[in-house]
Amino acid sequence: MLSYQHIYHAGNLADVHKHGLLAWVLDYMTAKDKPLTYIETHAGRGLYDLTDSAAQKTGEAAKGIGVAAEWFAADHPFARVLDRIRARHGDAAYPGSPVIAAECLRPIDSIHLAELHPQEAEALRAAMKPYGAVIRQQDGFAATLSLCPPEPRRGVLLIDPSFEVKADYQTIPKFIAQVHRKWNVGVIILWYPILTDNRHKPMLRALSDAIPAGMIHEVRFPPARAGHGMVGSGLFVVNAPFGFTDAATRLGALFAALPKPTM
Repeated sequence: MLSYQHIYHAGNLADVHKHGLLAWVLDYMTAKDKPLTYIETHAGRGLYDLTDSAAQKTGEAAKGIGVAAEWFAADHPFARVLDRIRARHGDAAYPGSPVIAAECLRPIDSIHLAELHPQEAEALRAAMKPYGAVIRQQDGFAATLSLCPPEPRRGVLLIDPSFEVKADYQTIPKFIAQVHRKWNVGVIILWYPILTDNRHKPMLRALSDAIPAGMIHEVRFPPARAGHGMVGSGLFVVNAPFGFTDAATRLGALFAALPKPTM
């Protein structure tokens, strides 16, 4: 699957949900003076220019981070990263999850990123050059299984596929269960879209059956444009850190306050 490029969707409300809580998790975990490993299965290009014609075409960023940047207090880890990236690259720059992770992590931590798309992988290498990440141009699921359990064992895995491959909905629960068996202390974060047909629900049932202690957090929002099928964003989290529920609840309340679409 080599057609998906996240630039069309970078900075949308789903990114705000995912990135706001990812930054919180990493900030919480780096407060302890112990190294950790960060792994990502579908890294994308790492850094996005929201003036790019692809980003402008969908208008998703304008209705996403364009609205939600003010939700986060100046000392929130996501706001701190966003401010640093904009100061470095301009106000139209938006950090993807690899850059957010790298900005939150420390020299003692390890970063492993997988991205299969050749052009995205090339852009990712350029974006991550200052951070010393290990980048693999290969299938992210296979790369993760080859790394687990990582060293250091303490760490975070972000699974963030496009779900344009519909088989992902069936294979991901088995994959997460396998990773969890190999790396039982790892914090595993799966992002998934909520579409109007609710195709994510069988996957969530399978995940909850496999890992009953997993935590689900979902937010809803208006479609980015007429006919757009994504109406929400979800996270399934294994080994969620202490305080995650409160952080997710606070962010969820901001999404709940968004204007409802007119019928």
